[in-house]
Amino acid sequence: MAIARLPIVTDPQPAVRSLDARSLRGLAHPLRMRLLAALREDGPATATKLAARLGESSASVSYHLRQLGAHGFIAEDPDRGTARERWWRAEHRGHRFDSLDDFLENPDPEVRGAMGVFLNEVATVHARELGNWLAGTGDWPEEWRRSWDMSDFNLRLTPELARELVGRAHELVQSFRDRAAADEDQAVPVRIHLHAFPLPKS
Repeated sequence: MAIARLPIVTDPQPAVRSLDARSLRGLAHPLRMRLLAALREDGPATATKLAARLGESSASVSYHLRQLGAHGFIAEDPDRGTARERWWRAEHRGHRFDSLDDFLENPDPEVRGAMGVFLNEVATVHARELGNWLAGTGDWPEEWRRSWDMSDFNLRLTPELARELVGRAHELVQSFRDRAAADEDQAVPVRIHLHAFPLPKS
């Protein structure tokens, strides 16, 4: 599963954070996950700016930003903040789970519940991002309309082969991270989704 090995989002922050049970509970809320993604992808912002961007109330956004700050996901930006307005920045370029089993099989029901919220929000984000692309495909130039993909494949695999396939897919994605640096004029952020799961037996 992609989420076990790679950061979900990447940007200029210096590190990928490994989540533990406490930090997972601090992050596993749909609005907090959206706020953190916005700060990672678009850079520092205030609660007011984030509220307008996400269609939420400033009070709700402020509360959830403070919770993200308390769990170390974000911090105030001292170079931008004023006495009247706090600017927030992401502290890491992504996050990861070192072992999904530690969360999915955790004896604490709160941890398992937080993991369920987290995973379902990731799935929702993936579906929303794909839907937004399909809705706006015509706004992109022809070379991008010929360069996207939406595929699915059925394979017969053992668990070991499934892990190998996912690992090699991650390695391939990582190998492309810096290749566009020499052609910045045409390079844009591209989202890669990877889903791999067994189908129920018929």
